[in-house]
Amino acid sequence: MTKVIDIKTKDQAMKISELASEAPYEVWLSTDTVMLDARSLLGILSLVGKRASVVAEDNVNPHSFSKLVNKMA
Repeated sequence: MTKVIDIKTKDQAMKISELASEAPYEVWLSTDTVMLDARSLLGILSLVGKRASVVAEDNVNPHSFSKLVNKMA
C-alpha cells in the first residue's frame, strides 16, 4: 500500500516519525533512490523538501493507512 506526500518542513518530519512510531505496523518512506524506516527522524530529515511515498504492507487496513497518511501530510 502506497501514498505520496510532500515533506516540507522539519516539524512535519518530526510529526511523521512520531506517527510512524505509534502505528501498529511498519511504515517506510521511499523515494527514487532510498527507502527508509519512517520512525527514523534522522532519515526523514534528509527528505525535507522532497516528495516521498509512504509505504506499508498490503495486509494493513486501507482506511487506517489513509488516516495515518492524512495526519502526516
